[in-house]
Amino acid sequence: MQWRVAGRRQTPWREMAILALITCCYYPAFGQAPARALPYRWVYLSTNLLPDENLPQAEALMRRAAKDGYTGIVLADYKFNILDRMDDRYFQHVAAIKALAKELKLELIPCVFPIGYSDGLLQHDPNLIEAMPVKDSVFAVQGGKADLVPDPDAAIKNGGFEEAQGEKATGWDLQDSPGIGSFIDRQITHSGSASLRLENIGQADPQYGHGRIAQKVILKPFRYYRLSFWMKTCGFDTPGDVNVAILPPDPTERSLAYPGLGVKSDQDWTLHQALFNSQNNREAMLYIGVWGGKHGALWIDDVKLEEIGLVNVVRREGCPLVVRGEDGTVYTEGRDFQPVRDEKLGQGDPYDLYHTPPSIVLTSNSRIKEDQRLLVSFYHPVFVYDMQATCCLTDPKVYALLRDQMQRVEKLFHPSAVFMSHDEIRVANWCALCQAQHKTPGQLLADNVRRCIEIVKKTSPQARIYVWSDMFDPYHNAHDNYYLVNGTWAGSWEGLTPDVGIVDWYFDARKKDLPWLAARGHKQILAGYYDGDPDYIATWLNDGKDVRGIAGVMYTTWQNKYDDLEKFAQAAWGGGK
Repeated sequence: MQWRVAGRRQTPWREMAILALITCCYYPAFGQAPARALPYRWVYLSTNLLPDENLPQAEALMRRAAKDGYTGIVLADYKFNILDRMDDRYFQHVAAIKALAKELKLELIPCVFPIGYSDGLLQHDPNLIEAMPVKDSVFAVQGGKADLVPDPDAAIKNGGFEEAQGEKATGWDLQDSPGIGSFIDRQITHSGSASLRLENIGQADPQYGHGRIAQKVILKPFRYYRLSFWMKTCGFDTPGDVNVAILPPDPTERSLAYPGLGVKSDQDWTLHQALFNSQNNREAMLYIGVWGGKHGALWIDDVKLEEIGLVNVVRREGCPLVVRGEDGTVYTEGRDFQPVRDEKLGQGDPYDLYHTPPSIVLTSNSRIKEDQRLLVSFYHPVFVYDMQATCCLTDPKVYALLRDQMQRVEKLFHPSAVFMSHDEIRVANWCALCQAQHKTPGQLLADNVRRCIEIVKKTSPQARIYVWSDMFDPYHNAHDNYYLVNGTWAGSWEGLTPDVGIVDWYFDARKKDLPWLAARGHKQILAGYYDGDPDYIATWLNDGKDVRGIAGVMYTTWQNKYDDLEKFAQAAWGGGK
């Protein structure tokens, strides 16, 4: 299989894919871009202005940018989400940045509204995360509390690789290159007497570098599952390409999980896991391994699949908890059982992926009886890659937080422009509040961005508005079958007014999306570089030379790599002009 990836803040295997996709697509560099007016020449600066040591670094970068002809700094600071918690030291640092920007004649463009990467908003209330439903999971009462009775059919056969025929593990439906690139190891194990070793995959499969195992598993629809396994590596030179895929029977459907495993080139036995919702599937093919392996060795052992209970159970209006008996009786929280919450929700940055779930504790006068079986429906969060968490698009509390953020940013900066951070929204339209709208995700996002624009215009009428392109571009992410989104993003662009500037970051679609966005009346900023060749921005500008409304470029780095700041300026406009 091939991974379809479009992202930026990713783990290494995805960063490599992005780099190849966006900035290293074998297109020629033309050197300097054709002469054109570029009034907006920005630098994307993601920083934390609270630590004292970060202030001089930011100031030095600003001086370099101004010297070479940049006109603005797009300032992304996680602390903009929690300004109510900042002390005087932080605001002194912001004042210093503002004073220097004024001296250098650099426009400051603060980032607001983290719709997609919503960790900052969720610091205020982690229950505002978009969550997926579990339906009628079975719980049993013992000792005055009810806990999950795990789905007995959800299991891995031969997860310890103890049974094998030669170098082929029994019970697994697929094992790449047995005896050539994959082996049953009887010497190095996590437990038991065997493990699976993947070694020198690039020699076994020079075309694809596949080193995977796969097994068909039985699931129940809309249940919450945990896949766990142990891995050890030695000199494994493509650890970022180690991944998990959980594929439904329908080949047009997406994986049920997009975990960030964080495997290292050299590590002792380490537990890795992926949590997922089965959605409407009764079976799936579960893959573990490497896509793009080369050299070194990797061991897998103790693979386990299990249904899990109320881990990080989400409690808000759009995520009801329903407890009923097998006879249909619906039991009342507070009367029949104590209020249910996961005390560890929001205690992990802001989520801990897995821990012991809370029980449903009965009250003294509960109608629920000992040994009774219950059917429990609830909602759980979904994380993508490196614990990316996305807020609900419809909850009123989200909009209250967005208004509060904009008011604080206005007071702090009185900005001439703001950057809305709608970006890579990978989970949407699952909770009851969203479903009650009877709209597609695209329509929900159009409503959301429309309201966000209104918030900016009401709070900061002097500010120009910009937004990332991807979620409003049908040639990028605004389409169907996007990660764990329930429906299509098509039509999301209807919420954008023509006066909103688009910061376009998808090079591959330039010949389609540049004219398409221009026809909708949007000015565009080309977000180039992406830690690649700084000369590539000249190619992009050259290919867009006949497109109306391209007003600028942005030096965009996710690795805080500013070594090529001057080279980028030279390629884009000649530098220092």
